[in-house]
Amino acid sequence: MKKQRARVQRIYLLLILLSTLAASLIWGINTLFLLDAGLNNVEAFAANAFFTAGMVVFEVPTGVVADIWGRRTSYLLGAATLLLSTLLYVMMWRVTAPLWGWAAASILLGLGFTFFSGATEAWLVDALAFAGARESLEPVLAKGQIVGGGAMLTGSVAGGVIAQATNLGVPYIVRSVLLGLTLISAFLWMKDLGFKPDRSKGPVAEIRRVLRQSIHHGWRNPPVRWLMLAALCAGGVDIFAFYALQPYLLELYGDPGAFGIAGLAAAIVAGTEMVAGFIVPRLRRLFGRRTHALILASLVATCCLALLGLTSSFPVAVALLIVWGFSFSLGMPIRQAYINGIIPSEQRATVLSFDSLMGSAGGMVAQPALGRVADLWGYSRAYVLSAALQLTAVPFLVLARRENASSDRIDEADGRIEPAPSRAKGQT
Repeated sequence: MKKQRARVQRIYLLLILLSTLAASLIWGINTLFLLDAGLNNVEAFAANAFFTAGMVVFEVPTGVVADIWGRRTSYLLGAATLLLSTLLYVMMWRVTAPLWGWAAASILLGLGFTFFSGATEAWLVDALAFAGARESLEPVLAKGQIVGGGAMLTGSVAGGVIAQATNLGVPYIVRSVLLGLTLISAFLWMKDLGFKPDRSKGPVAEIRRVLRQSIHHGWRNPPVRWLMLAALCAGGVDIFAFYALQPYLLELYGDPGAFGIAGLAAAIVAGTEMVAGFIVPRLRRLFGRRTHALILASLVATCCLALLGLTSSFPVAVALLIVWGFSFSLGMPIRQAYINGIIPSEQRATVLSFDSLMGSAGGMVAQPALGRVADLWGYSRAYVLSAALQLTAVPFLVLARRENASSDRIDEADGRIEPAPSRAKGQT
């Protein structure tokens, strides 16, 4: 069983490595890529909003796919869809496509990521429980964050360097190759363990059952609901703040052609993810509750965004970016452990997808709105407004704290990976 647990973790880390490396190749240059394709700021962030709209529309349906047809099936569909949509992005760039073309390609890209969002984490938790793991979930997720951070650091820097040495389209071609490797790896080694879907009632009845129970264990579960609403407030801000850093850092740096500097934002966030992955298992014990850590992280992020909008110094902006990256990265595995501790296995992928949907829904409105602010008054004011929006997430985190959820308190016995409950226990 110990060898099986190690194998599950190796496969998880390999998939995180390949998928994150592929995705991050364009994270440092994506906004510049869209602007180079002839879009203005509003249109560029509108294209990103169509991406998040695709995630909103498809999050729960693809989560249902993972809960009914299997996490592996969902992951394979995600890798294939991302490969196709990335190639479509390159075509849009080459023909200087209108906004509607970018909208279609971005929605397809969002569909690809929704196949990943709930399925990967659900596969890991169920497979580890099947293999007899009983250790705290956070160290396992932290290892994934370390590997993902390393891949993101490598990919974001490489994407900027490749774009500067060639053109802005080449990183997208390299990304397509890596997505092909991801698809092959998942097909060969990713097997559903600890999860056996029941399709005896037919797909329509099963979809209704999973959705009904997911609403019960998700939105009607107060601790989960408050975290989802916090994600609705902060999710769009995080996406805008990350992608707007590319042109904003170039503006502060004073050289619009220094694509390597544009990739610095993604590289810094990646570096903070790696460091956070190492220290989260220890740092979390400084807090009595996970919600305390999440509230503090949200307040620190708010301050960093406000100061980013007020500074005109490139070095100061980089320092603030580092702190913002730490606040975001330290909160991720703690938040994951909190949610996974209070939802059953059979609805895990769908509930996690619904949680991701809430963050994406916020991004549908926030990104074009903040992009319009950036066009009219500059990135600095857009970041100040982002800070105000980020602050609205804090009251919902306070409400989550008041629920005293079983996974909130941090002690030696908490957050352990438990076997999946039986179907009878999961029904409402």
